[in-house]
Amino acid sequence: VSLAMIPEAVAFSFVAGVSPLVGLWTTAILGFFAAAFGSGAGLMSSASGACSVVVATLGRSYGGAYLSACALLAGALQAAGGILGLSRLIRLIPHPCMLGFVNGLAIVMTKAQLYHFRVNGDAFMSIRSAAGASMYGLTALTMIVVKLLPRITKVIPPTLGAVIVSTLVSTYLKLPVQTLADVAGSETFAGGLSGIPKLALPAVPFSFETLKIVLPFAMTMAAVGTIESLLTMQIVDGMVDDGKRGSTKQECIGQGVGNMMSGLTGGIGGCALLGQSIINAQSGGGGARWSGMSMALFLAAGIIYGAPLLGKVPVASLVGVMLLVCQATFSWSSLRIMNKIPKLDAAVIALVSILTVERDLAQAVVAGTLVSAAGFAWKQSTRLMANSSMTDNGNVKVYKLNGPLYFGSTSQFAEIFDVRHDPADVIVDFSDCRVCDHSALEAIKNLIRRYGDARKTVSIRRLSKDCTQLLERMYDGVLPPGVFIQTDPEGDPVYGILDVMPSDMPV
Repeated sequence: VSLAMIPEAVAFSFVAGVSPLVGLWTTAILGFFAAAFGSGAGLMSSASGACSVVVATLGRSYGGAYLSACALLAGALQAAGGILGLSRLIRLIPHPCMLGFVNGLAIVMTKAQLYHFRVNGDAFMSIRSAAGASMYGLTALTMIVVKLLPRITKVIPPTLGAVIVSTLVSTYLKLPVQTLADVAGSETFAGGLSGIPKLALPAVPFSFETLKIVLPFAMTMAAVGTIESLLTMQIVDGMVDDGKRGSTKQECIGQGVGNMMSGLTGGIGGCALLGQSIINAQSGGGGARWSGMSMALFLAAGIIYGAPLLGKVPVASLVGVMLLVCQATFSWSSLRIMNKIPKLDAAVIALVSILTVERDLAQAVVAGTLVSAAGFAWKQSTRLMANSSMTDNGNVKVYKLNGPLYFGSTSQFAEIFDVRHDPADVIVDFSDCRVCDHSALEAIKNLIRRYGDARKTVSIRRLSKDCTQLLERMYDGVLPPGVFIQTDPEGDPVYGILDVMPSDMPV
């Protein structure tokens, strides 16, 4: 897993405009502290593409010190959000958003790997050229070894074994392929204790002007990092399925501490990576806090003591590993079910996938959640209906409501009643109707006014105790003439107008 973190850390360092060594040490420090203080779900945290893209403009305009300040402030915001329990909001993200997230992220990761097959970022390498044949061949060899090695032995992790094999082949045959040292620079893999970052505050002016510059980037980075980390945690929890669930609150705090320590050591911050977390889960490390801490320690040891050897690893081998991760990350089942699920859910999957690729994760998830919420509200608004019947020899009309009454269905509620042609006495039965919010109470109050203006009596029954009290409070405890609320402690439903999340709800 440590090896799989290297190409991402190096690539995202270039995106953020800093030295690859900064990205590698960000991964080691963030990965260690996020795992140590996080949920223990086995997440692999590193400098990430989602976060690097967000802060790239800040780095280009003001320099690397401002990136560290941004990481420090973003970490503080994440930790504060975790302590305040804001991580619970992740529960509002619907499953189609999850599918769109993993699909979009898989596409983003695939695009990042395809860059290595291009000549100077332009046309793809020709397979007839020595460099192209070597690049394609080593990538394919790595992917084949990863798939075949588990059938031969379980002792060697398939990813590690594949990287070792491809490195030996590349070195022995002297293939014309880029190594990590070629991409990141030989000084990055020089090794030695002198490269260990020092603990210090970012070298930026501590002023209100600096806060105005950094805060918008920090807020966006905190939101993007938190969303990606918590969604990754939910996916890894589902893969491991060991009966334990990671704490969203603790993971927010862990990511916050990790980013703060990254900022204090000159890093650029980041979040949990889905692809590498999947590798960890598939390797048997999912759900273990020590897996993330071990990754960071091995990576740090590699930077210090084994850097020259790491520098010889061909980029093609790590590209092969990451392409397999992309294949495993993409939810192929979502393609098969597109014609079997509601059109709105299919549209949300596509929307989130596209926005994740074209914009950023935070905007994608927020947009998907809002669209899903609006669609749900619309569907619920069409469910309200009523059966009417006449009793007492046609002198009393009973409306028996069915469905939720809330802000989205108040118009439909008003259209149900035929105030002009109803008899003098009307009963409104809420046995199968739940009153959900203040808009619903206002709709009931408006109905009472309409029957009052028509000089007809209206009796309301089967409201919950809470609804009855709130409705009476709207009239200062004195109901208008001709209005009766029938109560039955044994038969009336029990619910609140607005369900408040208990402070002791587990997270």
